[in-house]
Amino acid sequence: MTQNQASAGCYPDSVSAPTEKPVSHTLPGLCADCIHARRIESDRGSVFFLCQLAQTDDRFKKYPRLPVLSCIGYERKVAPNV
Repeated sequence: MTQNQASAGCYPDSVSAPTEKPVSHTLPGLCADCIHARRIESDRGSVFFLCQLAQTDDRFKKYPRLPVLSCIGYERKVAPNV
C-alpha cells in the first residue's frame, strides 16, 4: 500500500455527505383515511399515525405498525358535501 492509498481512506473515490435526507415511502394503509387516525410529524421529519381509539380501548396500539391492512376500528372519513 502506498502513502497515497493510505491517506485516501478505504474508498476508491471521495465520499460526500448526502444532500437530501432519505424519505420513507411507507404508506399508512387504512390509517390514511380513518377518522380515528391522527398524522404526527416529529421535529426530525419522521411521520407516525396515532390511533385515537388506543386512548379508550386496549385492543388498539397507540402507534400501529404501518401499513395497517385490517382494523376492526376503521371508519372511513366522509368527505364534506360541497
